[in-house]
Amino acid sequence: MCLLLGATGVGKTLLVKRLKEVSSRDGKGDLGEPPPTRPTVGTNLTDIVAQRKITIRELGGCMGPIWSSYYGNCRCLLFMMDASDPTQLSASCVQLLGLLSSEQLAEASVLILFNKIDLPCYMAMEEIKSLIRLPDIIACAKQNITTAEISAREGTGLAEVLAWLQATHRAKG
Repeated sequence: MCLLLGATGVGKTLLVKRLKEVSSRDGKGDLGEPPPTRPTVGTNLTDIVAQRKITIRELGGCMGPIWSSYYGNCRCLLFMMDASDPTQLSASCVQLLGLLSSEQLAEASVLILFNKIDLPCYMAMEEIKSLIRLPDIIACAKQNITTAEISAREGTGLAEVLAWLQATHRAKG
């Protein structure tokens, strides 16, 4: 099981829909217009078939207070932040620190996704890393942490996310 977490409005639902499209096309072809999405109230389960079946459980941002009840069988964690919203980054950083300190997630591989890099107001990766002190977070975490800049809307970086999911799923058996 792979958990997909992040604040409300960061693009989690669109990411899952796009990953499903990318995996079904083997990364080939234009994704076209993004499909419509609604804020997730509750949870969505999506199976992505990329060599093997990978199940992604997306939890709505409004469910933050009870995310921990879903940590039990989590092998990998996708944590999404909005790279175009500096005011939300500090709140997302607090959420991330809470996730990384959970004993139940100590063995999980973590991919931090910085979404919305297609927007003109997105912050540069170096600026974000400095603002949330990402090098310090990575140095202190028990988990193996990877980062990626993506645009779920445009499809930028999604092939890399899929490759990470496949590699992580293979490694964890």
